[in-house]
Amino acid sequence: MPASSLLALIDDIATLLDDVATMSKVAVKNTAGVLGDDLALNAQQVSGIDTDRELPVVWQVGLGSLVNKAILVPMALLISAVLPQAVIPLLMIGGIYLCFEGVEKLAHRFLHRHEEEEEHEDRLAAIADPKVDMVAFEQERIRGAVRTDFVLSAEIIVITLGTVREETFLTRLGVLLAISIIMTVGVYGLVAIIVKLDDAGLFLSKREGLSARRRVERKVGAVLLVAAPFLMKFLSVAGTVAMFLVGGGIISHNSTWLHHISHHLAEILEHVPIIGGVLHFTFSGVFDIAVGLLAGAMALCVVELAKRMLVRKSTSHPSESSAPSN
Repeated sequence: MPASSLLALIDDIATLLDDVATMSKVAVKNTAGVLGDDLALNAQQVSGIDTDRELPVVWQVGLGSLVNKAILVPMALLISAVLPQAVIPLLMIGGIYLCFEGVEKLAHRFLHRHEEEEEHEDRLAAIADPKVDMVAFEQERIRGAVRTDFVLSAEIIVITLGTVREETFLTRLGVLLAISIIMTVGVYGLVAIIVKLDDAGLFLSKREGLSARRRVERKVGAVLLVAAPFLMKFLSVAGTVAMFLVGGGIISHNSTWLHHISHHLAEILEHVPIIGGVLHFTFSGVFDIAVGLLAGAMALCVVELAKRMLVRKSTSHPSESSAPSN
């Protein structure tokens, strides 16, 4: 009897782990867009730090990310247990926020490019100025990176929660923990590699010697030095596209009429001669990106309008302290 109970327990544990592994794969796929953006943003946050301090800073931000997830996972489990009907609205809000963030990034890049250049120049000037407290500068960058990570971690947790909302409590717990660990280790491990690519390239490019091995090392180093900035730009672009793809996908798949439109158009395109199969295969992603762009643009308009209304209200109603006394 005890042996059969033990075998039953082992079987239950194996089934649970299999469910967690399966759902974790789905959750990783659904959160890939946030992962790309997370990589680009954190790599940018660490840039500008002294070379010897880059890895310690990445380590501290990674620890801060774990603390963020230690706060967010219990909150997500509590919501799914007490108010499960709130999961879909939260998922939609997360999708809209992803799209808003993507459109805001595009608007800032094309409309406020000079501000980005000035900020970069100010950062370089601060690093070169011996009067600047680099410890305080470093801690400020770490706090900023951890705050950014909190928002991105919240998006990852909400998307994951939406993926496993129909599963048992233990499966939800296992998947949320697995995603939290995988994303933290994966993101900050890759960030550590990315920020050290140029250092690795510089080291290899300076290798002395006339042997074939040394010549290959110098060529690899030169390639790394050239590729590092392009990799950062690629991550930024890919992360932005993925934000629209994931955010738009969340909105369209959880909206009955949008999902119906997407399915109907995909069926029409499938019957196009010769290229129908390719159009049918790619249409879903293109449709999700278009929905993401539109949703993000609408959200940005609402936010900007609200900001202007608040500014107008504050200027039209000066404080009583500034009013002239009798």
